[in-house]
Amino acid sequence: MATITSNYVDHTTTSMTKVNRVTQTLRITYGLLPILAGLDKFMHVLTDWNKYLAPVVTDVIPLSPGAFMNIVGVIEIIAGIIVFVRPKLGSIIVGLWLIGIAINLLLTGQYFDVAVRDIIMAVGAFSLYTLLDDGEKNHRPSN
Repeated sequence: MATITSNYVDHTTTSMTKVNRVTQTLRITYGLLPILAGLDKFMHVLTDWNKYLAPVVTDVIPLSPGAFMNIVGVIEIIAGIIVFVRPKLGSIIVGLWLIGIAINLLLTGQYFDVAVRDIIMAVGAFSLYTLLDDGEKNHRPSN
């Protein structure tokens, strides 16, 4: 009797494993980095964050730039925690937050390179949202 063999490889499992790895990497990135950036708003190890605040913003807010950036730091820490706890919601919050930061940077009339970087990071956060959405659709129990 002849033996029948197959060269068929199920790429679905391999693809899903790669998607899961990318999703997990993005989740860690967009959870951890806002927390670290938020903490640095208090310590100013990476940079003097106050210099990135647009003059139009400092004219409107009733706080000193330092006090305002401390509030920003708290918001960033909370956003990072939300990514870890509720990644789909957190990814949207972080993406929108990054767009807001980019708009602020554009209003400074300088730091355009940093604004572009933040927009690219926002695309990554929105991509995480999309990956989580697709993963939930693929893993819903059938009725």
